[in-house]
Amino acid sequence: MEFVTLNNGVKMPMAGIGTFLLTPDEAESSVLSALGCGYRLIDTANAYVNEKAVGRAMKRSGLPREEIFLETKLWPSFYEQADAVEKTLERLDTDYIDLLLIHQPAGNYMAGYRLMEKAYEEGKVKAIGLSNFTASQIQEILDVCKVRPAVLQTEVHPYSQEKDLKEFLKREQIVIQAWYPLGHGDKTLLADKVFEQLGKKYGKSSAQIILRWHIQSGNIVIPGSKNPAHIRDNFALFDFSLTEEEMEAITALDKRRRYYTSTPELLKKYAEMVPPVDQQK
Repeated sequence: MEFVTLNNGVKMPMAGIGTFLLTPDEAESSVLSALGCGYRLIDTANAYVNEKAVGRAMKRSGLPREEIFLETKLWPSFYEQADAVEKTLERLDTDYIDLLLIHQPAGNYMAGYRLMEKAYEEGKVKAIGLSNFTASQIQEILDVCKVRPAVLQTEVHPYSQEKDLKEFLKREQIVIQAWYPLGHGDKTLLADKVFEQLGKKYGKSSAQIILRWHIQSGNIVIPGSKNPAHIRDNFALFDFSLTEEEMEAITALDKRRRYYTSTPELLKKYAEMVPPVDQQK
């Protein structure tokens, strides 16, 4: 396992498991499988409606709580609820969250950020950050915050490397975390000859080559899966390294091609949507 040190001194694993689009049963099984394989970073969110399942898996794993890095995200419709963090802690059945993010730059996200700062000051959260924010939106937070964001979670993969955004984040000492690290399962990306050739050289799959590229680029990765074999393979990233020339060959693949694009209409829907968090199993 490799770690990155956040801007407040907290150490965060570079590779973890994501639970987006997993049902509670799938999330519980996947997280339990991942922890058994050596993963120590788990990513979930209010909106995934599987936080209770993630909490159960953590308990079932038998691992000490301090060995697990737990990350979740506040949803826009909860930003103005004073007890949003406390309710999130209750669902996860834990005393603290290692990293809490604002999920979307929708609704009153400044109020949501203030909730996170309060939770950070009270020791309920070890680090805070943002998800899906642009550089200008991050700057808006930086201009007024008491606690600086430590992480930005956003779409990053070889076809959309966000080089300008990463330069901005580097200056501000904010670490980038990649969702869709494998390009939303784009078969064109996975079949790219660069990854196929490197896979043959190292005895790895294209997915493993891409994930290794992320880690060496400083991107934290959280690929999601409910397949135990894929979960195991997505963590087999620490027994090889790509050369500088190989890293450059992958960097040259950047097409600025995103699979998710935010719009004002979409953000308005997010602000109005209330995830059925109280109905989850």
